[in-house]
Amino acid sequence: MANFIKPYNDDPSVGHLATPITSSAVTRALLKNLPAYRFGLTPLLRGLEIGLAHGYFLIGPFIKLGPLRNSDMALFAGFLSTIGLILILTLGLTIYGAASFSQPNLLAETTTQLQTKKAWDQFKGGFFVGGCGSAGFAFICLSSIPTSILS
Repeated sequence: MANFIKPYNDDPSVGHLATPITSSAVTRALLKNLPAYRFGLTPLLRGLEIGLAHGYFLIGPFIKLGPLRNSDMALFAGFLSTIGLILILTLGLTIYGAASFSQPNLLAETTTQLQTKKAWDQFKGGFFVGGCGSAGFAFICLSSIPTSILS
């Protein structure tokens, strides 16, 4: 039997194991295409794309599993709950940015694009707008479906 699990780059001090899943080209290609790691995106567009995805998929669990799931108000309650959660997540991003980027960065030449206060503010603004916008779009799309199908 072959030894498939070994230290990453044959360095045991890294603390990461290279497995056929974590070191495959497919996994690396998938991760490189996520908006957080994709090259050429501004912080605003990164936040917008991440927010669009989150706002669009968060409304479903609130509609189907929320306390008003069997009422006529399930869609509207799910929409408001999604907006509330997006607001809470944006508040969390705000707190993280205030804690992480309050001091001037001494390693400015080695930082990535999201590691400054200005870039983080653009990212969280894009996240909020994208999340609320896609939740609204999902609400409009789902409102055209009869309520008997949604229940």
